[in-house]
Amino acid sequence: MRLPPLVNPAAELSKDEISRYSRHLLIPEVGLIGQRRLKSSKVLVIGAGGLGSPVLLYLAAAGVGTIGIIDFDVVDESNLQRQIIHGQSDIGRPKSESACDAINELNPYVKVNLHRERLEVVNAHAVISGYDLIVDGTDNFATRYLVNDACVLADKPYVWGSIFRFEGQVSVFWENAPGGKGLNYRDLYPEPPPPEMAPSCAEGGVLGILCASIGAMMATEAIKLITGIGETMLGRLAVYDALEMSYRFIPLHRAPNRTAIDGLIDYQRFCSVNPVSATYADTIPVISARELKAIKENGTDVQLIDVRGIEEWDIVHIEGAKHIPKSRIMSEEVLAAMNKEDFIVLHCKMGMRSRDVLLEMQKQGFTNVKSLDGGILAWIREVDQSLPIY
Repeated sequence: MRLPPLVNPAAELSKDEISRYSRHLLIPEVGLIGQRRLKSSKVLVIGAGGLGSPVLLYLAAAGVGTIGIIDFDVVDESNLQRQIIHGQSDIGRPKSESACDAINELNPYVKVNLHRERLEVVNAHAVISGYDLIVDGTDNFATRYLVNDACVLADKPYVWGSIFRFEGQVSVFWENAPGGKGLNYRDLYPEPPPPEMAPSCAEGGVLGILCASIGAMMATEAIKLITGIGETMLGRLAVYDALEMSYRFIPLHRAPNRTAIDGLIDYQRFCSVNPVSATYADTIPVISARELKAIKENGTDVQLIDVRGIEEWDIVHIEGAKHIPKSRIMSEEVLAAMNKEDFIVLHCKMGMRSRDVLLEMQKQGFTNVKSLDGGILAWIREVDQSLPIY
């Protein structure tokens, strides 16, 4: 959908800026006016991770005048496979500060606002309302719904993207877009998927370079919105498959029976992100890594079952564990062959999948099953630091 320019060309370009952005100025659709719109714009990027990294770099290079970064996390070595705004020397640093340094090195004409905090209900409106455009690079449904609802209430357009393994998606949402054709994220996802159907990149993995492909599309949409050029992704969902090198564009429409967004809610509860402590505390018995270590050392008869995928098992596994992937162990055939009285400890990477399996086993009459609290990562952290972390 073609939209009018989001930002007025208030700022003038200096001689040095004209030289820097000359390749933009030569494009008739952008030109001097478009570049001045970019300089006058204020864009908030939520998350300085896989998607935020290319978005931040390209918006800075393009000459967006003010860029806000909100991220509370620190750089981890596992981030560097895809989060290209950070480097080896940034490990352990706040991502927002690392990203700020990279932007300052790339383009000193860009002003960077740092928000060293988690985006939450209590601060979302105050943070978002200070910008012309929001770019959502978050990786969980609870924050995505929060961003959406806050943008609706603040009347802000935003660019959204998501990635998983080899596939990415991009769209633009703006509830009150000109022409009465506005959409918001709830038109795409009226209800959040069950947590078990929405694994994170930390559990499912992601092709690093996919972040560049999707992030570049998101940055492109941001520039189009600011300058008013081209057809935006408002009303369309782009789906990119890196393995097939294919793009699909799916038209989006307002969800039937949609309700007006009149306030922010408890998004953790809405997405059932943290059901374990609130709902399952009395029904899911867990065992700590240190307790499991003591049991193994004492010679107690215990079956340790690893329910992760084979690709994770091949990376690292606990000595003595038996590998039965979640997809297999949840079947009636496999459960029927197991002794329901045996002492069984289930584990996965972080503890969520093993809890799902445990609940199913309880339904099938297993009475002595526990889940390794924190999964194999807890075992590595607390018991055997010689094993690799992934």
